[in-house]
Amino acid sequence: MAFAPNQPLVVTDVDLAGPTHGEVLIEIKASGICHTDQVAMSGEFPIFPPEKFPFIPGHEGAGIVVDVGPGVTRVAVGDHVVPLYAPHCGTCGECLSGKGHYCEIETPTEFGTVMTDGTTRFTLDGNPVYHALFCSTFANFIVTPEAAVAKIRNDVPFDKVCYVGCGVTTGVGAVLNEAKVEPGATVAVFGLGGIGFNVIQGARIAGAGRIIGIDINPRRESLARRYGMTDFIAATETAVEAVRDLTGGGADYCFEAVGKSSVMLQAIRAAHPARGHVVLIGAAAADDFLTIHPSELVLGPTIHGTNFGSAVGPRDVPKYVDWYAEGRLFIDEMITHTLPLEQINKGFDLMRTGESIRSVVIF
Repeated sequence: MAFAPNQPLVVTDVDLAGPTHGEVLIEIKASGICHTDQVAMSGEFPIFPPEKFPFIPGHEGAGIVVDVGPGVTRVAVGDHVVPLYAPHCGTCGECLSGKGHYCEIETPTEFGTVMTDGTTRFTLDGNPVYHALFCSTFANFIVTPEAAVAKIRNDVPFDKVCYVGCGVTTGVGAVLNEAKVEPGATVAVFGLGGIGFNVIQGARIAGAGRIIGIDINPRRESLARRYGMTDFIAATETAVEAVRDLTGGGADYCFEAVGKSSVMLQAIRAAHPARGHVVLIGAAAADDFLTIHPSELVLGPTIHGTNFGSAVGPRDVPKYVDWYAEGRLFIDEMITHTLPLEQINKGFDLMRTGESIRSVVIF
């Protein structure tokens, strides 16, 4: 649990109320550690200001349904599921518009820090403990609305498919759902981490003709090539020029998967100045602003933002899990460390130092 901003997580016991109408109780079996968790724990993320502490982070999990409240129809006890930090009720204006990754259920719940009735299911000594994006997958049991649950097949390992709850879906979905990369297109991926590797996989599946990876860590190159990368560029001040040289003036699609405005600016400048598409994925710090002169945009490049890979969770998460089971998507090699809950802070250390691609906590 995060008791205060910029402090290590504390493993402790809390009380958890059972599910009410339209809610699901899930036993979490595994949870990935994502960069967004670190940003949330800083206290500088608008969704998790200091007044939303204490809260239980984690949004990349998988588990089993152990109880359901009245009115639940999507899942049943015993189902294997992935919690959705981008819920999809299927009936609100946003879901019906095709932009269900910004479901209207999020607004009155302050982006899933409380349940739909405005209260928390977690408490400590009678005081509320806030949820994280409906998920809080660093707890071994959670309650969440059924709109924030995707049912998956039951023959895949939890410690692998938990990664589909964020990293896989965000990266692959950014390519297939948001950018809609065409066969033969040139693609540049800035940042070969937990998201960037999956952008590369998405580009491979889309049939991109050239897939360029840019990273500060040369050790990422060999695995990225196995996933579909065709060219590697060291992340230096000349990376933009190198992408332009390889693509004849700029990539058709550039993806930023780091969460720093300086890298976002590189991605914008590496895209073709007239027809390029730029997709910004990373979660930046609250004081890290992107500044660009309008003259760099007048020729017509398109800049997209994406949340959860612009995915429809109940549709796309089970599909990507199926692709993993069928060998179309690779996950195992990206899970570089598995840890017990008691070592969760070590997982964050591994992420900060670049030693891990994805660390997973197993309950």
